[in-house]
Amino acid sequence: MTTNPLADWFATPLGAYLLAKERAYLDDVTPDIFGFHALQLGLPQLDLLRENRITHRLRVDAGGEATLRAKGTELPIATQSIDLALLPHVLEFAEDPHAILREVDRVMMPEGRIVILGFNPWSLWGLRSALGPRRHETPWNGKFVSLLRVKDWLSLLGFEVSAGRLVCYVPPVKSDKWLERLAFMEPAGDRWWAVGGAVYMLQAIKRVRGVRLLTPAWQEAVAREKRVALAAKREGAAGHQRAGSLKIVK
Repeated sequence: MTTNPLADWFATPLGAYLLAKERAYLDDVTPDIFGFHALQLGLPQLDLLRENRITHRLRVDAGGEATLRAKGTELPIATQSIDLALLPHVLEFAEDPHAILREVDRVMMPEGRIVILGFNPWSLWGLRSALGPRRHETPWNGKFVSLLRVKDWLSLLGFEVSAGRLVCYVPPVKSDKWLERLAFMEPAGDRWWAVGGAVYMLQAIKRVRGVRLLTPAWQEAVAREKRVALAAKREGAAGHQRAGSLKIVK
């Protein structure tokens, strides 16, 4: 079985620390993303869409434990067929990250959601990658892509950034002991140096001009229930108003 250096790094104390934060974020934001097909590109050893409700989920990679083996720039997937795509630390280890985004854009449905996890070069971890010892080791050997650049790429492809956040303000220490001691830096960094988080987690929606989407049956049912509830609420309010405006005939 082919090993994945990044997956192995996530088993270290620092990697596990980050993974816990990324899982917490994904477990919070992905359950409410619906559709028919979801794609996780990279890190097939980790089921990062475990809380998502889409039944057909693919974990794509060139090897390892992927359910579909393929290159990120040559996905054997039909155009406009994916409702949710997750890219966990793919761009910083790709030869051509923009080509991967173009390919993901091709397979995405209009109004589909993309979630990108990436290492932030403008952070203590980014400084460690640029100047620290053993820069040839994973993940420090990756070419960290800035959040601004990723946003620019997404904008050029027609995606609209909808949400996101940064996490991990502690220095890249190796032991659980030091991670616990430096835990106070998380709330402090989030408040005073928000752009300095070690990892950004970005959500975006694929916008296509001139396309009118057919609403899936489950969405139509939810919308119908909301319309009925709203109509009932209005009718009740109107009834109260009529009752209040009645004149008492003596």
